[in-house]
Amino acid sequence: MSCGHKGTEELTSAACIGEPVPEFVMEAFDPEDCGFCEVKFEEVKKAGKWLILFFYPADFTFVCPTELADLAQKHAELEKLGCEVVSVSTDTKFVHLAWKTDERLLQDVKYKMAADPTGEVSDYFGVYDPATGLALRGTFIINPDGVLVSSEVNFYNVGRNAEELLRKVEANVYLKDHPAEACPARWTPGDKTLTPSEKLVGKVYEQLNEEC
Repeated sequence: MSCGHKGTEELTSAACIGEPVPEFVMEAFDPEDCGFCEVKFEEVKKAGKWLILFFYPADFTFVCPTELADLAQKHAELEKLGCEVVSVSTDTKFVHLAWKTDERLLQDVKYKMAADPTGEVSDYFGVYDPATGLALRGTFIINPDGVLVSSEVNFYNVGRNAEELLRKVEANVYLKDHPAEACPARWTPGDKTLTPSEKLVGKVYEQLNEEC
């Protein structure tokens, strides 16, 4: 998959939870050095990182800067968990630069802002709206093995919560190292987990409430 890059195959399938994500490349604006770059999924995997793709409808809109600002507040914690955070819209990298410069809510944004003007990447992840040419509010977590492990999609008028995104990443990071366990609702690091087995059937309350 590519975004404006010749010589690579276009996607013919759709993203599925639990399945590997194919290679893709997107042009981006990097606020850290105020320059343009490329987001290469292959490089993220080689670095052993988790990838968070944070799709939003458009630059110079209204809910979008509040979401990106909220995400920026959790960026450092997500990086400590081994995540590469990338926001994505169908705007160009040049529009990203202008928006980052003009919108004061984005002053703390340090993650890369990727451009998907053809909608190819957005379409693969199921968030592209052909009626508008925009992406819905979609958040996707891909593990270091390149497997999609989490998907969230909202309509245009509902903003997301980066605190919940951080919680989901923490749970997924924990479970990658503890594959025999499962995280119950509202789980945060240090809370009890579940160990699925025939002994747990009908006894979830007892396991969650037993004394250590």
